[in-house]
Amino acid sequence: MKQLSILVVDDEENIRNLLSEILEDEGFIVETADSIESAKNKIEKRDFDIVFLDVWLPDGDGTDLIPFILENNELTKIIMISGHANIPIAVKALKLGAFDFLEKPLSVDSILASIEKAYREIKFQQEYLYLKEKETKDIEIIGNSPKIKELKKQIEKVARTNAWVFIQGENGTGKELVAKSIHFKSERRDKPFVDVNCAAVPDELFEAEFFGYEKGAFTGAVTSKPGKFEIADGGTIFLDEVTELSPSAQAKLLRVLEEKEFTRLGSNKKIKVDIRVISATNKDLEKEVAEGRFRPDLAYRLAVVPITVPPLRERGNDIILLAEHFLHISAVENKVKPPILSEEVKQIFLKYSWPGNVRELKNLMERLTIFYSGKTIKPEELPKNMISVEPKHQGDIDKDCIPVEIVPLKEFREEAEKKLIEKVLIQTNKNLKEAAKILKVDLSSLYRKVKQYHIEV
Repeated sequence: MKQLSILVVDDEENIRNLLSEILEDEGFIVETADSIESAKNKIEKRDFDIVFLDVWLPDGDGTDLIPFILENNELTKIIMISGHANIPIAVKALKLGAFDFLEKPLSVDSILASIEKAYREIKFQQEYLYLKEKETKDIEIIGNSPKIKELKKQIEKVARTNAWVFIQGENGTGKELVAKSIHFKSERRDKPFVDVNCAAVPDELFEAEFFGYEKGAFTGAVTSKPGKFEIADGGTIFLDEVTELSPSAQAKLLRVLEEKEFTRLGSNKKIKVDIRVISATNKDLEKEVAEGRFRPDLAYRLAVVPITVPPLRERGNDIILLAEHFLHISAVENKVKPPILSEEVKQIFLKYSWPGNVRELKNLMERLTIFYSGKTIKPEELPKNMISVEPKHQGDIDKDCIPVEIVPLKEFREEAEKKLIEKVLIQTNKNLKEAAKILKVDLSSLYRKVKQYHIEV
């Protein structure tokens, strides 16, 4: 147990001394106060993990101090102590937020047992807040490309509503990240976010997984279990790869989404839920409907607000931002120095098609961090499939190769320059500022070249 800070508030000096002696012997940091006013002064100066609070104090009712304590630190555990305890006082204290209630005369065992219980609760709350903060940070969408800026705007708009959202995008583009971002920016942020990989749910287990079951509902059901919809009540359910559901599962899902109620397997009791549904697929929803693989009525129900996540290859310089972000994260997790990407490697990244999208980039950065921590990454250290084949030298040209057309050097250079500028502008979604950075030229110089070569921007 960590060294807890404890405040003892009691008007009886012998009680304050007794508690201080016991608690200090256990290694705790202890301060005392003999009134509500002196307690407030102590609480304003520092945070306490636990407050032992007497019910009767010379300047008022001890329970009146509870809201003040929790306003200063909601994690503080308040243990009420009283020699005249009765049920109404105990109920009032617990309703106001007290953690425990001990009767005088106090025993060492009851004091330490209450502290142990309070410590476990404090630790649990701290871990919960840490995980919640971490999860909130993990929903950050990295990137400044036009398509990502537009995606962020859509997320901000739809998050303020209760509208159902349908996310489309290739594998690895970050559809779940978008779904989490919508949830944690919404008013449902303090309720559950339940994600379901529909492709991994066998048809025969669909109802058990989604709606839950009662004990004895089928062979092996030794206990009752809530389904995904029940767990998500008040929050958001994310149906990933929803187009992978079978026709019968689609029909059952549609019925529940329309009625917003269901029954567990083995039960007749209707369970009503309040949920927001966010769905996703890596397929073309319109094509799936047109070819009869997905119910049109379910598609209309789910796709109230459609959102498309762009593939990584269309995000321009975001690729470098993401790569360096993943290098930093991986270095922290693996307790090593992050490697540095050489300019040659950055250019390869910008030209590569990234079939696995952000997921592929993240995995590659973790691998590079482990094997090349603190070093500068060069092209030869990348997977072979990322490096384009080098053209042959002139002396290596085969005799039967078709000869190239000979043109003036200036004309050749200008044509090559034009093609390079066009390629970089495509990668940056025609963002001249980003293109100038990649090409390492002044923005004004690039603008002159664009006008010279009649390139549309």
